[in-house]
Amino acid sequence: MASASLSIPILSLALFFLLLEFTPSLGHGHSYDPFTSNPEITYHGGPVLNGTLNLALIWYGNCGRVQKSTIRNFIKSLNNEGDRTSLQPQVSSWWHVVESYQSAVPGAAPVGPRRSPSIIVNVAKQVADRTYKYGKILTLVDFIPKLVQDYTNGDPNLIPIIVTARDVTVQGLCTGKCSDHGVVDDKQPYIVVGNPETECPGACGWPFYQSDNGPKGMVLQPPNLNMAADAMVIALAKALADTVTNPVSTGFYGGSQMSPLGPGLACKGIFGTGAFPGNPGNVHIDPITGGAFNAHGNKGKKFLLPAIWDSRTSSCWTLM
Repeated sequence: MASASLSIPILSLALFFLLLEFTPSLGHGHSYDPFTSNPEITYHGGPVLNGTLNLALIWYGNCGRVQKSTIRNFIKSLNNEGDRTSLQPQVSSWWHVVESYQSAVPGAAPVGPRRSPSIIVNVAKQVADRTYKYGKILTLVDFIPKLVQDYTNGDPNLIPIIVTARDVTVQGLCTGKCSDHGVVDDKQPYIVVGNPETECPGACGWPFYQSDNGPKGMVLQPPNLNMAADAMVIALAKALADTVTNPVSTGFYGGSQMSPLGPGLACKGIFGTGAFPGNPGNVHIDPITGGAFNAHGNKGKKFLLPAIWDSRTSSCWTLM
């Protein structure tokens, strides 16, 4: 873990840039449809994250055991390359696309022929708040900054990930996005992940729950047999991708700065080749559990990960 005097490592062309005041995206959804248009994600001159990401997992409320273990195993899988005998595809292959944005910064130093430098993801701290200290309705302006400051002691080396319990509502979620990311005190990126177990499962539980909107397509069995846990992994994956590529609202995004469309959010509804509205695309089905997945991870766990916008091909990239 980096020393407390160092900030979260970032990669940027600019020698100087103005960090924004606390301006969360307010959870605005997007009308953008990846099946009919391109997001036009471009670079806006600011930093992207690199090096080691030290995460602080904040379990806010009475979070379920399966949800905790599933999310922790997903994070551990990001840098787990496996070996030649490992089942493919691996979660780490998805993470390599996120890492590739380091090389997409104009003027970035040349890298080897295989891929960009690794971004190591480390869980440096975990906090469980079962007292709901800031209530059960979290607003991005009033409570999230206080929560981040409280549970990280203002350490800019930590990236807090607030994972909420089933009875917690987060302002702006359920309306086009199921997780959000922002920056506190001009220097500390954060992520908040909503829980769709009872809070808008029709908006944030698909493809493991019938969608409220759009075509009524197939509903898949979650790979870890827990709708909320597996849907939260999808939401966290999107937010991680968007945080790495656009940590302070001046990196890679499409749309407006107040409501950016990042690489993680740009390919919503796509999990495999052949996807179309209401159909997630080609995925594997576990012959024993019936769970749908497209990635193998830590300790034999399986995950369904979303497509991500690949800056190298200007298209949505999937594991399958």
